[in-house]
Amino acid sequence: MNSNKYLLIFLSFFILSNCKTNSNKYIGSIEIINDNAYRFISSSSKVEILASGFSWSEGPVWSSKLNGVIFTDVPENKAYLWTEKNGLEIFLDPSGKTGYPKNSANGGANGLIINSEGELILCQHGDRRLAKLKVWPSKNPEFETIVDNYNGNILNSPNDLAISKDGSIFFTDPPYGLANQDLDNLKEINFNGVYKFKDNKLKLLINNLSRPNGIALSNDENFLYVANSDKNIPIINVYEISNDTLINEKVFFDGSNLTKTNKGLFDGLKVHSSGTIFATGPGGVLIIDNTGKHLGTINPGSRVANCAFDKKEDFLYMTSDNNLTRIKINYDPLSY
Repeated sequence: MNSNKYLLIFLSFFILSNCKTNSNKYIGSIEIINDNAYRFISSSSKVEILASGFSWSEGPVWSSKLNGVIFTDVPENKAYLWTEKNGLEIFLDPSGKTGYPKNSANGGANGLIINSEGELILCQHGDRRLAKLKVWPSKNPEFETIVDNYNGNILNSPNDLAISKDGSIFFTDPPYGLANQDLDNLKEINFNGVYKFKDNKLKLLINNLSRPNGIALSNDENFLYVANSDKNIPIINVYEISNDTLINEKVFFDGSNLTKTNKGLFDGLKVHSSGTIFATGPGGVLIIDNTGKHLGTINPGSRVANCAFDKKEDFLYMTSDNNLTRIKINYDPLSY
C-alpha cells in the first residue's frame, strides 16, 4: 500500500474519530404550549444525540435507498450518512465546494433533497449552484450542474430547496456562502431571491426577503412556505401558488417575541403529512399548525439548522449545531 493510501486512511479515521456516534445520550427539553402538540410529542419526549463533533450540521434528508439520514457539515465541505446499522459514515468529500466558480468563502453543500427518480440534489454553497450527484454512493463524488446563474449572473449561494410532484425545484438563494455576504465583491445579484426551476428554465419568484432560507411546499402543493433568517425580520411567509407565480403573500408566523429570549433564527422547515409545520427557529424546532398557531417547541440544547422526517414519520431528525439529533414522533390524528 502506498503512502497516499495510508494518508487517506489516517485522515478518514481522524475525521470520524472527531465526529462520533453516540448511543442513548439525551439532551434538551420539550415545551408544550397547546394541547395539540400532544398529537406528536409529549412533555416527557426525549431528544437523542446520534452523532456529534461537527462544525455546523445542516440539510438532513432521509434516504430510503440507504435506510438512513444524509446530512451536511457546511464549513467542512462534507456530507455524512447515519444509519441504525452502521452509525456515522462519511458520505461525500467534498460535498459542495469543488472549485467550480470563484468563491470567497469555504463551505460545502447545504440543503439536500432526493427527487422522484431517487437522485440526490444539492444546494452547493461553495460552488454557488444546484447540482445533482452523478453516482451515489461514491468515494469520488462527481456533480452535474442543474442551474448556476440567473440571467447570466452567478447565483449567490443556494441554501435550501423543495421539489413538487411535477419535478419543479423551488429554492432559496441568500448570501451566506459568500465571505462578506451582501457586501462581497463576487456577489453578482443585487437581491437574495427565491426561484423555481422547471424544464431548464429559472424563474424568479421572490426578491423582497432579506434572508430567504428554509423552504417547503404544503402537502397539496397549493402553498409555499419560506423562512426569513433575519434577526430584525424573523418571519415565515406563506404564498399561494398560482400557475408560475406566487400570490397573496402573508406572514404565516412572526417570531419577533421569541427572538427576544431565545437563541437561533428561522432556518429549515418541513411539513408533516398532517399539514403541521416543523420549523427550526428561535428556541429549537417550533411545531406550528397550518393556521400559524404555535403548539410547542423541541429544544435540542443548541441552535437548530434544519430537520427531516424519515419515510414513516416515526422520527424527526435535527441538525443542531455540532450534533445530529432525533426525537420520536407518535402521531395521533384523533387526540385533542
